[in-house]
Amino acid sequence: MDELVDILDSEGKYTGKTALKSEAHRQGLFHPTVHIWFYTKNGQLLIQQRAKTKDTHPLLWDVSVAGHVGAGEDIELSAIREIQEEIGLAVSINGLDFIGTVKEVHKIAEDFTDCEFHHIFLSELKVPLKSLKRQVNEVQALRLIPLTQFSEETWGMAKLHEYVPHDVEYYKRIIGEIQSRL
Repeated sequence: MDELVDILDSEGKYTGKTALKSEAHRQGLFHPTVHIWFYTKNGQLLIQQRAKTKDTHPLLWDVSVAGHVGAGEDIELSAIREIQEEIGLAVSINGLDFIGTVKEVHKIAEDFTDCEFHHIFLSELKVPLKSLKRQVNEVQALRLIPLTQFSEETWGMAKLHEYVPHDVEYYKRIIGEIQSRL
């Protein structure tokens, strides 16, 4: 789905300009996104397999919930909206723990460069996996994975090819932040 997004400069500051998401990708313009990582108190992490119809990284495992921030949309409200849309879970702002922003650039194709500032949140998953309702056009599957297994498969590089290619430091940061909350 194409949507209007705010355009950021290379430092993540708002420029006052907007563009369609497709145009931002075509021109390699920076724009904001949200990443929400859900974890359980017993050390498991919720990951999603991207739908096979996705433009980027189809069928790879990724962050629990992610999405673009709509033009003029508040970052936290965007995170809450994406959680509701992608996994059918209602979360309040108090249920989100902001841990920082990460800049990433991915050259997908000659005419597609994804330049994003990810606003990253953690949230404790307090409901059973089976109660989540995946958005079928976005999410192929959901699963809980032990944090130790996730770390071996991502920054341990055992199965890195099965995951969306984030920087190893990104994965280490997520794992460290979750471990500090267990």
